[in-house]
Amino acid sequence: MGILSGNPKDEPMHYGEVFGLWTYLMSTKGLVACYQVHLNHAGDSDLQSLLKESIQLTEQEVREIELLLKETGVSLPPTPPDRSKAALEDIPPGARLLDPEIAASLTRDVAAGLLSCSTIIGESIREDIALMFVKFHTLRANFGAKLLRLVKEKGWLIPPPLHISSK
Repeated sequence: MGILSGNPKDEPMHYGEVFGLWTYLMSTKGLVACYQVHLNHAGDSDLQSLLKESIQLTEQEVREIELLLKETGVSLPPTPPDRSKAALEDIPPGARLLDPEIAASLTRDVAAGLLSCSTIIGESIREDIALMFVKFHTLRANFGAKLLRLVKEKGWLIPPPLHISSK
């Protein structure tokens, strides 16, 4: 048997794993608060549903990472307070985020989350951590596919310049 070849939960985390988990957790907690605000601004019911789903996904990730960090004695980053609900009509038009802007922000977050998950997977030597982030990556990729379909259906997709061959 080689080193660190026992039960992964009994193995120590290396500094990169601790840093990756801690920063991912801090960012994910911030996203929950951000999506709560976006939910107040969203007028489209399909977008609202996806925001609620994203909040549930990120809250589940938070619970799983917090449990792992607590078990290993790592202090947790602060949790932003939940954002209060507001009626869309109460938000002045000039201060309101528009549905396409919310969808674009959510799309950016999905892409960044996929990259973060992949980075942590690649840096992990503990199988349980790598597998946790494989699961997160898969869930985020599936969510991203739903979001892409919605953005296309609603006409919110703004593609970059398309390269069309002139042959």
